[in-house]
Amino acid sequence: MTRPFLFLFLTVFSITSIYTQTQPWQGKFEPIDNMIAPPNNYRTASGAPGKDYWQQRANYKIKVVLDEINNTIIGNETITYFNNSPDDLSYVWIQLEQNVNKKGNQDFGSINNRIQDSMSTRQMQFLTRAINFPAGYTIKHVKDGNGKNMKTLVNNTMMKVKLNSVLKSGESTSISVSWFYPVTDRSMFLLSREGYEYFPEDDNTVYLIAHWFPRMAVYNDTEGWQNQQFQKLGEFALEFGDYEVEITVPEDHIVASTGTLQNAESVLTKTQRKRLNTAQKSFDKPVMIITKEEALANEKQKSTKQKTWKFNAENVRDFAFASSRKFMWDAQAVKLPTNTVMAMSFYPKEGLPVWQEESTKAIMHALEVYSEATFDYPYPVCISVNTSNIGMEFPMISFNGGRPNKDGEISNRAKQGMIGTIIHEVGHNWFPMIVSSDERKWMWMDEGLNTFLHQRTVAERYPDFNSVTPKNIVPFMSGDKNILRPVMTTSDNELLSQFGANFYLKPTVGLQMLRHSIIGKELFDEAFKEYANRWKYKHPNPADLFRTLEDATATDLDWFYRGWFFTTDHVDMELSNVKWFKVFEENSNIEDQNTSSKVKIEASGNSTEATAKDFSNGPEVITMTSTPDRAYGQFLSRLDEPEVRKQLSGKNIYEITVKNVGGLVMPVTIEWVFTDGTTEIETLPADIWRRNEYEIQHTSIKEKEVSKVNLDPNFEFADTDMLNNSFPKEETKSEFDSFKDNKNN
Repeated sequence: MTRPFLFLFLTVFSITSIYTQTQPWQGKFEPIDNMIAPPNNYRTASGAPGKDYWQQRANYKIKVVLDEINNTIIGNETITYFNNSPDDLSYVWIQLEQNVNKKGNQDFGSINNRIQDSMSTRQMQFLTRAINFPAGYTIKHVKDGNGKNMKTLVNNTMMKVKLNSVLKSGESTSISVSWFYPVTDRSMFLLSREGYEYFPEDDNTVYLIAHWFPRMAVYNDTEGWQNQQFQKLGEFALEFGDYEVEITVPEDHIVASTGTLQNAESVLTKTQRKRLNTAQKSFDKPVMIITKEEALANEKQKSTKQKTWKFNAENVRDFAFASSRKFMWDAQAVKLPTNTVMAMSFYPKEGLPVWQEESTKAIMHALEVYSEATFDYPYPVCISVNTSNIGMEFPMISFNGGRPNKDGEISNRAKQGMIGTIIHEVGHNWFPMIVSSDERKWMWMDEGLNTFLHQRTVAERYPDFNSVTPKNIVPFMSGDKNILRPVMTTSDNELLSQFGANFYLKPTVGLQMLRHSIIGKELFDEAFKEYANRWKYKHPNPADLFRTLEDATATDLDWFYRGWFFTTDHVDMELSNVKWFKVFEENSNIEDQNTSSKVKIEASGNSTEATAKDFSNGPEVITMTSTPDRAYGQFLSRLDEPEVRKQLSGKNIYEITVKNVGGLVMPVTIEWVFTDGTTEIETLPADIWRRNEYEIQHTSIKEKEVSKVNLDPNFEFADTDMLNNSFPKEETKSEFDSFKDNKNN
């Protein structure tokens, strides 16, 4: 240590040693490098894809038949799989998610498996499968490009396909699969993302067909094959590719699908095509492609003939469709800076009138806000299909719950929920359909980021609606630490009762705090957009997000990631003391000072240890002495001491003490309320906790006298106990006193 720094060390040590923390150091500001994957040639330290980044690709040609009589899907597909990895592959894994519904599946009933004293018949069905139903794939054959059978081994929802010849790095292979499965009744089990919904009144069905075809598992640079079993809660990890899909359905069905319709002249009437052309030029309101009257007439046909709809989709990671004769259909064009999108809604009469009024409008709002925040929506269509009880997303199409009662009335709360669901599921086109994180492993990476922009859309476009703020996460973060899990918990290891709060709301609030209170809106928005564009059509991991936000803002956020994502600590700052001082002035009347200052600092400074309950005793007095020459060390210049005294003359000096009760460090926002009724906001960065993670002091100089001090006055940081955030302390009645008051009243 050089001599000047040695002198500085000895000087500072003598002053600050009494203020350092006495409790165990927890390293809250240490880097999280040992908690995330290290950078390499595939993923850089800046959070961007590296020069050697690669990912696999899978193109699909599928022909599928929907057998309405037997509620069965029958399909044949050819997969062209591109091995862009540096590895040679002797086998591949294909996902069979429909097997999760098979009788005897290890996960059936495990989502909510508690027996209670009183249970509804539907709850018992979820738990016991008292009424059995067929489910799961029957694989008829798996063949290579030469038509030769390949050996397969099925493990629950994963099928291992042993290739007849090794797939070399840089080469591709062809796999043909023939299969069928019974479409399941969505009302028969929990977490039914797809299947059919039966309408007994008109004896019709709406089919939601999703994770319906055998799909390639992801093979990547971080874990090789992502072949973790599908257990319903953790959703999907998928490769991008191009799709050519032919869907054969009853002749009177209308199909809503991922992709662009290739044979409109064969499946739509001349009138419907004309209306669709009109909708492509309608930017201010939707155009009805199929009206209510036409849908009602269609419900009655029950055609036994078939019709094939052909769709192509480019650079998508999945494909889904809905089919029914009950659908009404409206469409509207949405103009984005680089793309014009057809926003479309499909809904049965049970969705009227609110779906006709609101669905396509909600799509438009989501497209505009998300595009501005990330990148323009790149696909030609964006579809919302009405269903019951769920919201579920796929490229270009989503299935969204929310309906009025039988009289067509819907409460304001239900309407907000319906519109919010549509916005949320449309938003999933960005996360994870394009910024393609691994849902099976990290649910929060798509649900949290998507909910963040979903809530921003609601706040900006529906200001009268309720939207998430930091206050919403307080009940969850105040919960039992024996049950709570960190955000960085893999998807299937979270409780059904709290995955919504932990994977949706907590990341949302965290991003809101970064945007509004820690980084700042302009800089954060640039960084968030940078992350989205860096990882568009790629597979990011949590470390890539964490590093990008730091890289694009020049902000050390490891303390925030460590606390918010890796622990279950909460925010509870206590304003434990506020001291009021004034500097002793020799030329003032000593009797006046004694009168205005009922508490004075003694030479030993002992009186500073007293804790006042309010400001009624007036300020303590600081006797400011001249600085001795030895305190300057080798500096030859001297402070202008008269000027220092002049600048502090008559000023009010306040020292606040803030304790970190909850464990999470955060910036400290202070509201100073003056005796004249005016207020002032002062913000201290989170760095103030670096040297003492448990308690900090801060000194402020004010022209005016303070009557009250509040912490986090605008509730920016999800403080779980606002009752300890003020000085003087706010009086709160005990439960017994409140009970007595209510009884007397």
